Amino acid sequence: MRNAGEILMRVTGLVKRYGAVCAVDAISFVVPRASVFTILGPNGAGKTTTLEMLEGIREPDGGEIEVFGAKLKRVTRGVRERMGVLLQDGNFEPYLRVRETVALFASFFRRALPVDDVLSSLSLEDKKRAAVRTLSGGQRQRLAVAVALVNDPELIFLDEPTTGLDPQARRNMWSIVTDLKRRGKTIILTTHYMEEAEALSDHVCIMDQGRIIAEGSPRELASGLGQETIIEFVASRLRPADLEELGHCGKAARVDGERVTLNTDDLVRTMEALLAWSKERGIPLANMTVRQPNLEDVFLSLTGRRLRE
Repeated sequence: MRNAGEILMRVTGLVKRYGAVCAVDAISFVVPRASVFTILGPNGAGKTTTLEMLEGIREPDGGEIEVFGAKLKRVTRGVRERMGVLLQDGNFEPYLRVRETVALFASFFRRALPVDDVLSSLSLEDKKRAAVRTLSGGQRQRLAVAVALVNDPELIFLDEPTTGLDPQARRNMWSIVTDLKRRGKTIILTTHYMEEAEALSDHVCIMDQGRIIAEGSPRELASGLGQETIIEFVASRLRPADLEELGHCGKAARVDGERVTLNTDDLVRTMEALLAWSKERGIPLANMTVRQPNLEDVFLSLTGRRLRE
């Protein structure tokens, strides 16, 4: 395994247009080897288009991609055999069996891992004779990962791998990604789940409207908000006058339906003011939490809206 500090991929000024729409607007970044590099953003931010250009599925309109130490003009067979790709929609033949599906994809490569070993590593050995159409959502997603890993790739693209999965299946997928990194693989991940990015990522690029608006480790991005503390609670039937007074309690206040978020750099003073506001106006504060800033707060501070709006 090579050193984790090496650069596996370098992207410079990458552009993709669809008519008058610039889906990816001159973005640049580097991906270290043996790391999880996450592209985070809402639907339509340009995440999937970016991945498709890196994978060679779409041709960029501008910019440069360097991978495995060479500039990439097109994805040759040699380059493709060093990559693994998990697409959002696998569209596997529903009547093929699980083992047959993985074996079919293994046959596309000059060198592939033993199919049964791949199935075992993803806890699919007991499903190898099952038809694809009988699999649960989590099992189907693990099958998609098996197909992406059967050629033992150095670089793995995971495009929103946990979308539509239940919480347990999502956690299982997180364990798979963590294990891949431990084995020296490099993962480029897209997601619109903040907690997923925080749990898995070494480096995060936040995209919005085709541009990178912030990047760094999850801790670095959150620390950019300084020493702020976040207070969240639920309050119903707030009037404009209530909100005006609430704004004086902390550094900034946001309302999303009945959920209220207060930013403060003086927790004691803000809590005192908030409780006084609640008592004076007869407004109960339900489900209150106090926490440190996270990636969701970073995105809100940069764009004024939540990631999944």
